[in-house]
Amino acid sequence: MNTSRLAIFKIAGSPMEITETFIPKLNPGEILIRNLYATLCRSDLNTFDGKRIEKAPTILGHENIGTIEELGPNAWLFDERGLPMSVGDRVTWSIFASDRNSTLGRKGIPQKSPDLFKYGHEMITPESTLHGGLAEYIILRRNTSVIKLSDEISSKFAATINCTVATVAGALRLAGKISGKTIGVIGAGMLGTIACAMCKANGAEKVIVFDIDNNRLSNSKKFGANQSINLRNEYDIIELLPKMDIILEFSGSPDSIEKSFDMLTIGGVVILAGSTFPQRNISINAEKILRNLHSIKGLHNYNNHDFINAVDFVETHYNAFPFNELIEAEFPFERINEAFRYAIDNNPYRVGITFNHSKLYE
Repeated sequence: MNTSRLAIFKIAGSPMEITETFIPKLNPGEILIRNLYATLCRSDLNTFDGKRIEKAPTILGHENIGTIEELGPNAWLFDERGLPMSVGDRVTWSIFASDRNSTLGRKGIPQKSPDLFKYGHEMITPESTLHGGLAEYIILRRNTSVIKLSDEISSKFAATINCTVATVAGALRLAGKISGKTIGVIGAGMLGTIACAMCKANGAEKVIVFDIDNNRLSNSKKFGANQSINLRNEYDIIELLPKMDIILEFSGSPDSIEKSFDMLTIGGVVILAGSTFPQRNISINAEKILRNLHSIKGLHNYNNHDFINAVDFVETHYNAFPFNELIEAEFPFERINEAFRYAIDNNPYRVGITFNHSKLYE
C-alpha cells in the first residue's frame, strides 16, 4: 500500500474528480488512517452546491470512521480516554487538530486556536494532502483527538460521532443541566434528532421538537421527543405550550431564532448551533431579554471533552435508539458525485459512503 484514491473538489456545481496520489512519509505525531466509512455532512453539501465557500482544490468530508494503518514517529500511543492504541484499531477522531495548550485551548475552545487545522476544509498543496474524509486514506495531524470505539457500534453510524454527535454534546454542555427540564429542539434534522436522544438519555422531563417536515417530526418520536410542532402549519399551538427552560436551535432559520425567545421561561437559555451559513441579521428585543433573564449562547464545533462525551453517549445508548436508520442511503466511493446529487435532491438525514479496499491492492 503506497497510494490512495481521493475525490478532489475544485468548484461548486462541477463533478469531483477521483484521482490517485502517493501516501507521503508520516511526520512526527501523525497517524495514517484507512477510511472505512464516511457520511456527508450538511456543510459538505453546501460547499458542493455553492452555498458555502471553501478553499479549493480540497478534499471534502470530515464525518468518518477508520482503522489505524500506521503510527508515525512520536505519535500518541494512547487515545483521548487513556486507552492504548495500535495498528488495526478502529477509531474516530476530532474534525480538527489544534494546540490544546494555546490560550484558547486552555480556555476550553481549542476549535478556535490560531493553529487550527480542519479536516475536509483545507486546500490541497504539494506539501499537504489526504486531509479530507472523501479519500481512501487520511493523515491525522499532531494534536488530533483520537478515540478507540467499541466493536458493537456499526461503522455507518459511528462515522457521524465526530461531527453530529459531538456538536450536540457541545450544545448540551452550554445548556447546563438537562434533567427535569423542558427542552425545545428547533430543527428535526440530523443534529436535532440526535439532540432529542441525548436530552431523553439525560433525563429531560419533556422534549418538544419544531420543524416544517412532518416526516421528520414524526420520526423524532423514535428518538425521545414527547411532542412535535410543525412551524409552518401549527404556529398557533405555540402559545399553548409550556414555557421551555432550554431551546436548542439547529435549523439556522432567522425566523425561528427570533420566535424562540417567546417560548422561553424566565431564566431560560437559547443555544444557537445551526447558523453556519450566510444569512440575514436577527432582530431581538433587548429589554425583553433583560427583564426575562434570558441567555444566548453560540456554539461552533466542539471541544475535546464534548468529543469524549459523544463517544460515551453512543456506546452507552447505542441499542436504545434506531441510530442506523438515520443513514438513509449508501453509495460506494466510486459514485461520490451521484451520492452528493442524491443528498442535495432528497435531503436525507445522512448519505453514507463505503470504501472497497480489497480490489485495490490485491
